[in-house]
Amino acid sequence: MKNNENSSSKSDIVTPLRKPVKCPNCKNQSTRETYPFCSKRCSEVDLGRWFNASYVLPDPQGDEFGEQDLTIRDMSD
Repeated sequence: MKNNENSSSKSDIVTPLRKPVKCPNCKNQSTRETYPFCSKRCSEVDLGRWFNASYVLPDPQGDEFGEQDLTIRDMSD
């Protein structure tokens, strides 16, 4: 005989709630599945920016770009 007390079903799993925020790319409402983005597309656009070095983090040893915050470089030139 199986003990069903320790088994859990999908309905027993609770997903923690996060307050929706504006998507950092398009400013639409974020979704639970792609938080903090509004869609998979916006998530992948952001990842592509990291891969293409469009985002620049400040150097803790020196301020090479003259800025202290995370910035986006214009790569269209």
